Amino acid sequence: MARYRGPVCKLCRREGQKLFLKGERCFTSKCAMERRPYPAGMHGRRSQFRRRVSEYGTQLREKQKAKRIYGVLERQFRRYFQEAERRPGLTGLNLLKMLESRLDNVVYRLGLASSRAQARQLVRHGHFSVNGRKTNIPSYLIRPGDEIAVRERSKERAYFRDVGQRLGERPLPEWLSLDEETLSARVLTFPSRDDVEIPLSEQLIVEYYSR
Repeated sequence: MARYRGPVCKLCRREGQKLFLKGERCFTSKCAMERRPYPAGMHGRRSQFRRRVSEYGTQLREKQKAKRIYGVLERQFRRYFQEAERRPGLTGLNLLKMLESRLDNVVYRLGLASSRAQARQLVRHGHFSVNGRKTNIPSYLIRPGDEIAVRERSKERAYFRDVGQRLGERPLPEWLSLDEETLSARVLTFPSRDDVEIPLSEQLIVEYYSR
């Protein structure tokens, strides 16, 4: 599975805002955006004062930001957009719903991982089941009524015992329900636009691909 393997703090600095790619570290003073809130490189500081960004540049940055937040590379992200166009309704909203419905994102939103990257790793290692079946595909799209659970063998691991004690520290989205004792969750409905906590302008992404 292709994925970005470089330093993720550079991605936040390039976008000029926290993308929360390193979990709890992003909430501490060690966060790179707290110390160097400008793009990496010898011209990083100077780039803050460059000429105004073009309309195309604004659209591109919004698309790149969405890809980096959800950990999706260009080819897969384009496929998501093409599928969002085919579905009825607003293309931008359909795109966000699909990204939010990825299994790795759901695991993160449930509070079972501190970042989407960690959630992706946990899913790949086979720690979760969907509707009683082991599922190790991070891009698996969940639907209303699906049940996501930590597998019985995985519950014995120290990581999940510790996670069970920390559940509830992050607010749970209204489209998900979680049983903290059994480490199982149910998808109540599809996420709405208000449930997307990330500051994204999906219309700019639609405009980028509609050029």
